[in-house]
Amino acid sequence: MAAVNAAGDNTVVTLIEKNEKVARKVMITGKGRCNVTNNCDLQTFIKNVPKNGNFLYSAFSRFSSADTMEFFENEGVPLKTERGNRVFPVSDKAVDIVDALYRKIKKSGVKLERGTAEKILVKDGRVYGVRLADERIFLCDSVIVATGGKSYPLTGSTGDGYRLAEECGHTVTEIYPSLVPLECHEGFCTTLSGLTLKNITASFYAAGDRKPVYSGQGELLFTHFGISGPLVLSASAHMRDFENKEYYACIDLKPALSEEMLDKRLLRDFSENSNKDFSNSLGKLLPKSLIPVIIKLSGISPDIKINQLTKEQRKLLINVIKGLRLHITSKRPIEEAVVTSGGVSVKEVNPNTMESKIIKGLYFAGEVIDVDAYTGGFNLQIAFSTGFVAGTSTKEKEIIE
Repeated sequence: MAAVNAAGDNTVVTLIEKNEKVARKVMITGKGRCNVTNNCDLQTFIKNVPKNGNFLYSAFSRFSSADTMEFFENEGVPLKTERGNRVFPVSDKAVDIVDALYRKIKKSGVKLERGTAEKILVKDGRVYGVRLADERIFLCDSVIVATGGKSYPLTGSTGDGYRLAEECGHTVTEIYPSLVPLECHEGFCTTLSGLTLKNITASFYAAGDRKPVYSGQGELLFTHFGISGPLVLSASAHMRDFENKEYYACIDLKPALSEEMLDKRLLRDFSENSNKDFSNSLGKLLPKSLIPVIIKLSGISPDIKINQLTKEQRKLLINVIKGLRLHITSKRPIEEAVVTSGGVSVKEVNPNTMESKIIKGLYFAGEVIDVDAYTGGFNLQIAFSTGFVAGTSTKEKEIIE
């Protein structure tokens, strides 16, 4: 996006690509479907960027989700909006988005060079070129660093941009995984591995705090190490201090039912199975694999007859169903994160142009900057918006100078 918008009649733009194919990370987004953006307004976008969201106000204003949708549809990719205003290609194929970007590069006259940028060349406080690992040198008036973060390194995101920025005098804030699965203490997570819970609510707390760090409703997936899924990934963005804090999750498996309503539901189900064992009475309420776990946590004997259950025991069961607690021990490694939190300090980047405040002619775009958002197409929109601003700003600078 930066290269396309930097291209013009009097401008030679070279895109230095370290991979054999462009946009490899885009290929795996949205589970291969590519959640290309989110069809919402500016304020909603800012709210969905928990880290330095206000820095992006100008970029989102200049190139919005509507602009992104128009861009790809003009390039022959029909789009659709799904639950949560998430936008996908009608084809459900990320390759269509990648191909559209590649076609646009070619039409815009951008030169594609295979190689790894080793060093940004600077003299008297401004860039004048880039040296590649194979010793080739490209002289230029502007450099846009759009290398991504450190998540999914097999796609080429190996943190190169952070090193390049630091060598130019920029501050790079602490790098850690965001939008990443969470490891849990409870062994039953392994037993439940593969089970997806839909339309549940979960609140995530730092131990000792009454107010949750994050609450939401959506989908949760049990894994062999803990939990994942969209709800969990968004929550992970708010868990930043595992060294000094303990975190736990409280899950409501039946958020549509109050405790009173759930008790009535249990009584109705139990009346149909009054002579059965307790362990055989919850099939209509809970997934089969989850039932033994819930019964064990309730402390009620699985062999007790339904007609022998007391009101107090029903209360214990309701407490577990409405408040399943998981103790979170850590995040998964950054290699498994959807995005990287941390990066080039926003204090050192002009939000209106994406140009460095330290080095003239140096620009940044995308995940390499210290901004990250929730799932739902917001992070790709950050890439497109900042790429647009960085690219167009290089042309605007030429006109001014």
